[in-house]
Amino acid sequence: MSLSGKTAVITGSNSGIGLGVARELAKAGANVVLNSFTDRAEDHALAAELGAEFGVRAAYVKADMSQGTECRALVTQAADLMGACDILVNNAGIQHVAPIHAFPVEKWDAILAINLTSAFHTTAAALPLMRKAGWGRVVNIASAHGLTASPFKSAYVAAKHGIVGLTKVTALETAQEAITANAICPGYVLTPLVEAQIPDQMKTHNMSREDVIRNVMLDRQPSKQFATVEQIGGTTVFLCSAAADQITGTAISVDGGWTAL
Repeated sequence: MSLSGKTAVITGSNSGIGLGVARELAKAGANVVLNSFTDRAEDHALAAELGAEFGVRAAYVKADMSQGTECRALVTQAADLMGACDILVNNAGIQHVAPIHAFPVEKWDAILAINLTSAFHTTAAALPLMRKAGWGRVVNIASAHGLTASPFKSAYVAAKHGIVGLTKVTALETAQEAITANAICPGYVLTPLVEAQIPDQMKTHNMSREDVIRNVMLDRQPSKQFATVEQIGGTTVFLCSAAADQITGTAISVDGGWTAL
């Protein structure tokens, strides 16, 4: 599944799932453009280290995914730096939990902007580049919450359902071209952010680490195991490979059976 010579842009990729996806794409030979809303020396160093580790070109581009103009500029700047945008991975996202009647309007607006609208803007900017190159892959990181729902997560669930819908429309609009669009729907993934929540959950529920993971955090995940960032990245690499040329418009669950219930 070599992606040598391809260039991938991954939004929200200086940590967590996004960084895991970027690493697997780089391991497969793709040049990568990392992104977040910060512009720190360590962000650029992270890209340099990734490029050196896998022998690919790597860069970091700051862009605020809540701003449509910056979303589009990310793609064009990445293409200027690398000469192409062959693979677009829309991963950036935030979360807030509250009942609908008390959900802060500014949180709703921010979640929809970053989790959904950003993907519209980046896709709109990337498709002409992919068409010019005669090949492209759009991979949207959705969620199990793009296929099912949980209480108190109205904005996140709405945005992730929207991402699945946007994926299908993108697939239909590119169906007769060498471009595919698919969504990956992870359940709980063991990221540094999730790992940091475990000690507090242990104290709150007076449970062992194992019991908190199994009975609280993974209550809805039948496998009782976290997905890993490497698994999400590996699924992304597969969707970018020739083996997936006829896979488009799908939502692939990586959720330990959550959405099978």
